Parts: sequence; C-alpha cells; structure tokens
Amino acid sequence: MSDGDSEPPDFERPDADRPGSEGRDPERSDPERTAAERPDGGRAVLDEADEPSVDAGDGAERAAEPAERPGAADDAATAEGTVDGAGADADAATPGPSAVTVRSARVRSTNHWVGFAALVFLSAGLGALTRSRPLMLAAVVGVGYLAYANTTEAPDPRLAVERRLSEADPEPGDTVEVTVVVENVGEAVLPDLRVVEQVPEALAVTDGPARAATALRPGSRMTFSYEVLARRGAYRFEGLTVIARNASGSRERELDVETEPAAVTCLAPVDATDTVPLRGLTSPYTGRVPTDSSGEGTEFASLREYQHGDALSRIDWNTYARDRTLTTMEFREERMATVVIVLDLRAEAYLRAGEDGPHAVDRGIDAARRVFNSLLDTGDRVGLAAFATDNVWLPPGAGPTHRARARELLSTHSALSPTPPDRRVYVRTRLRRLVKRLDDDAQVVFVSPMPDETSAVIARSLHVRGHAVTVVSPDPTMRDTPGRRLAAIDRSNRLNDLRGGDVRVVDWGGDERLAEALERARRRWSG
Repeated sequence: MSDGDSEPPDFERPDADRPGSEGRDPERSDPERTAAERPDGGRAVLDEADEPSVDAGDGAERAAEPAERPGAADDAATAEGTVDGAGADADAATPGPSAVTVRSARVRSTNHWVGFAALVFLSAGLGALTRSRPLMLAAVVGVGYLAYANTTEAPDPRLAVERRLSEADPEPGDTVEVTVVVENVGEAVLPDLRVVEQVPEALAVTDGPARAATALRPGSRMTFSYEVLARRGAYRFEGLTVIARNASGSRERELDVETEPAAVTCLAPVDATDTVPLRGLTSPYTGRVPTDSSGEGTEFASLREYQHGDALSRIDWNTYARDRTLTTMEFREERMATVVIVLDLRAEAYLRAGEDGPHAVDRGIDAARRVFNSLLDTGDRVGLAAFATDNVWLPPGAGPTHRARARELLSTHSALSPTPPDRRVYVRTRLRRLVKRLDDDAQVVFVSPMPDETSAVIARSLHVRGHAVTVVSPDPTMRDTPGRRLAAIDRSNRLNDLRGGDVRVVDWGGDERLAEALERARRRWSG
C-alpha cells in the first residue's frame, strides 16, 4: 500500500453551471442604483489596449459554446438576455468602468458555412454538367453569400461588466441571487454576443442559467440572473467567458476576462455535539478529565490522617463525630485536556456514498467543528491541524476568541476546499511537523474516512508516540455492488486493526447523527 507520498488519483469535479441561456427581467438591473447599494458588486471594462495577441485558427473550443445563430443582428428584439438602453443618468449614478485583465483571447472559424459551401459547389458542378441555368444561378447566389460570410471578421468587443449579489454573508443552505449586467461601451454593434459566467467550482446553480446571448448596440446593456446554493467556504466571482461573432456567424472571438471580484463568505454555524469522551490525562490545567493523582479535586478518592495545615473544609467531620478522630478527605483531581483535532484532507479522502449528498471530507469537517465546540464547552483546550497540501495549524486554546478563529479556519481556509486538491500531500513531512507541535500529553482526534492504509499508518504513528488517539471516521462506503462491498470490507478491517491496537474508533455511518455514533462508541468502550 502507499505510504502517502504517491500521486493521488483524479476525481471528477461537479459542474458549477447549467446549460441554457434564459434572460431575466430588466427591472433587476436598475441603472439608478448606486455603488453603495450593491453588495460586493463592481463594474469593469474590457480595455482593448490590454488585450494580448490573438492566435487565429486555434481549434480548442469551450464546452459551453452556444448554438449557431447567424444573422443575430436582425432579431435583437428576441435575443436571449434582457437589453436596455444605457443613458447618461445611469453613468452619472454609478462610477466609471475600470480596466480588467484579459487572461486569454482567440479568434477561430465556426465552420457553420461548410455544409452550405459544399451545396453551392455541388450545384455549380451539376449545373455545368447538365447545362442547367437555374442550378448555375443558384450557385452564383450561393457564392455571393459565401463571400459575404468570409469577408467580415469577428468583432472585438469593448464591454463594461457589473455583478451584484443578493447576499454577501449567507448561511449554509441559503440561496444567493447573482445579477450580471453587460454593457457595450464600444462604437461597433455586436450582432451576436454570448456571455458565460464563471461560477466558482464548488457552488451549484439552482435556478436560471448562468449565461446569456443577445445582440448589443453601442450603449446598450443585457442583464441575466441566476441563483446558487451557498455552502461552507469563501468564494469569488471574478471571471466571464465572452464570445463575440460576426453577423454571418462564420467567425468568433472568445475572451476569458477577469472582472472586478464579488465575494461570498459562508461561515459554518456555531453548534456542538454531545460530550466527547476523553481518556485520563496529567495536564496541569484544571478541567473535567480525571487523573490518578489525589488532591483538591471534585471526586472523592480516600481518607488519610489529619496533618497540620489541612483545610477545615477537607476534614471528615462525620468520622470525628463518631470516634473523635481527625481525618482528611482526598479527592481525585480533574484536569483540563489538551486535544488536537486532525483532519485527513488528502485527495483519497474525498469519497462519496452514491452520486448525491456530501462527501466524506465535508462530513469530516462538520464533525471536527462539532467536536471542537463540544470540547470548548466542557472546558478543554482544543487545536486544529490537517494532512493537507497547505499548512493548517491552530494551537490548542480556549475562550470565545479561539472559537471564532476556529470557525473562520474551518469555513474559509483554502486547504479545506469542497473539491479535491490537485497536489499530493507529503504525509511523512506533515506527520513529523505535527508531532513536533503536539504537547506530550495532548490527545488526538483523527477525522478520516480511512480510505487506505496510509490513514491507518497516521493513526498508529500518533498512538505509538504516546498520544491517546480517537478516530472519528465518516463511512463513505456502499454495498450495492461486489466492488463496493470489497471496499467496505477493507475499511472495516482497517478499523478493527486500530481497535486491536488500543486506538478508539467512532465509525460514523451515513444515515446516523454524529451524537448517535459517539454514544454507540461510548457504550462499546465502557463495556
């Protein structure tokens, strides 16, 4: 098996867009609205001077290419997307457009007239062979159309872009409406303009296509809106794919532009699970975890002979009343636990039971958040770490400020992305760094779906270094096919091996709450 330094497998990433190009009501793009009223919105212009050299003939086309629509200038009234005039009042109410970066540009032929050209030449050939005047006349007319189609180049658009968000700080599960306004600030008519929003990869479009197509006169605008489902994380809307075609549809210019960003930050809620059972420790901080030493604790341990200087509150007055002997009560000390929650964020951990629902890493992050808050509520010092491509480390601490820092990290850190990383995680390096950071008496809660032997090696390595390890494992397996049953058996064997090595394991099924899995594990540990 791999030791964690092997190249992670490729994973399919969910589409962030939906097909279609329906427009929205023009009233949603009010030109009188000021910049202060637009949450995280911005305007930007595609500056011709910033455009890089165009590589004509590049055949690589984007998957989101709209359908052919020659002659779009004649039916601008029925084009998809809403168009309105951009008057002087709108320019006075909003700031001037700012330059954007053109990340790539290309000009290519659409090959839409290839079939028509073949028909024209066929008519000419048949007309010559049969000496048919109608066929020759049709061929001459066809040649004229072909000449028209190939004598014009795709327009070079100059656009102003504005993006508005209905909410910048939604809760997980909320719907955010995104409104995009595109204005033609150039002097040329754009007979066929198509705009595709570059939706952040982890967000799913739930209503309305994130694209539009229309014809734009100079000074005109088109507006389209769509809705996305908010999920944990920080996201930036900062790009558009623009395709501008000539009137005949024979040539098109595709631009990948970077606009003024609009940000959405979705923080996870502050909630906790049931009390997480921990093992006895010898931390110097007073807390809830019992130790083997006696002192001024809360749980009665034993009686001893009274010594000069003992507090009167610790004298056993019942014994004194019975036989006039002074004895002192000893109590079992309870001390604060130091716990570090470690997340498995390797690409191998991004497993999902079926096509729908959250993957194991999302469930693991949710478990880490609940366990973290639960431990803080019971008076323990808690930290965060991860096996990830980037450094993730929050030293153990307590208090409301520490809770807020953890919430921010678990919600917005780039390493905790909803999509698998495209780089491998060097497990040995991360493990050495983590061990150096851990206190000698620190416990570890390792959150991992246990997808391979490397995850088991991580848990055992921490355990043999003297840290009490509890594995919280979201189960991503299914048993509907022979292959999936085999994967589930392999995972079950890894968990049983850890249990045999005195590592506590919480096997968290996909159809149960975390509190239920913890209670089931607690009964097993105490049995």
